[in-house]
Amino acid sequence: MRPPNPLYRLHELAFRTQYAELKERANAAGPLLSGSPGGLFTRAGTGYEYWYRIYYPVPKKQAEQLVGSVTNEAAYQAMYDRIEFASWMNQQVVNLRKLQFQVSDKSVASVLVELHNRQLFDAGLVLVGTLAYTSWLNEYGAITAAARTQDIDVARAQHLKIAAPLSLLESLRATHLPFTSIPGMPSTQPPTSAKLPGREGLRVDVLAPGSLIGETIEVPELEWHAQTIPHYHYLLKETREAAVLAGGHCIPVLLPSAERMIWHKLYASTRRTRSPAKSQKDLVQAATLAAMLVELDGIALRDSFASAPLELQEAALARMQELESLLAAHPQTRDALAQLR
Repeated sequence: MRPPNPLYRLHELAFRTQYAELKERANAAGPLLSGSPGGLFTRAGTGYEYWYRIYYPVPKKQAEQLVGSVTNEAAYQAMYDRIEFASWMNQQVVNLRKLQFQVSDKSVASVLVELHNRQLFDAGLVLVGTLAYTSWLNEYGAITAAARTQDIDVARAQHLKIAAPLSLLESLRATHLPFTSIPGMPSTQPPTSAKLPGREGLRVDVLAPGSLIGETIEVPELEWHAQTIPHYHYLLKETREAAVLAGGHCIPVLLPSAERMIWHKLYASTRRTRSPAKSQKDLVQAATLAAMLVELDGIALRDSFASAPLELQEAALARMQELESLLAAHPQTRDALAQLR
């Protein structure tokens, strides 16, 4: 009889160290250059010469960014250094992708870079959903088959700490990608999502806590609206600084704590009655997070389970048999979950 397959395996220590160094340098870099690193070129106009950064914000679309006059050596050197760092970052992400780290595509990178450069994650915006899960895999140095996603889900528990309103739609369109708002349901409701053209086009959803699923509330600081999700106050109460690898970028973001994600994903898995595939995805992600926390961090699940709302506890207990089956190769985690009964 074949032994059960583990839910994850670990990258070698050298590769985990490589990721940690990249994340540390990205955190210290400040605003990131969007698109490809590009290069510096001079252009003459009205009798004066200027330095421009010529780059590709999206594939096959060239753009220019004014750097300064040719006599402004400080501006030239500052942009030269940023391009050098962006080129180094790009190569590091390429290498990590080959090593099976979780790396999202360039359109995801474009959106997250714009949100990062506008300091929205610093202001309290939290990345949730599958991208948050794959980011935790990278944080733990775990290799597993993760579901790809064409969604970017962001959430806020309370008013974002920004000095003045900042249009979410304008921020998305600053990527040079043709985002359009999606009418709410029913169509009289304001939009809570924006999307790129095509059936598989990238979608950005804004979420917020609420007692009922699918209600629409205003997010005035983003000149936008959000869709409510039950128990998001719990999910977003504890956050962690992390990063997303996407395109050729490592983008600092804010994630929910992995412990709280376990219980909320189990709850979500019991609510997706019309989407068995998504329900199973949530279940597998919760099991994988639990195994990593118990085996790599030595975290006792009992404490985080006890602090979860009753409805989340009941959902976890309802999925216990399926969880234990998924964790057949992880006896330590199975024992930790069995103690919750």
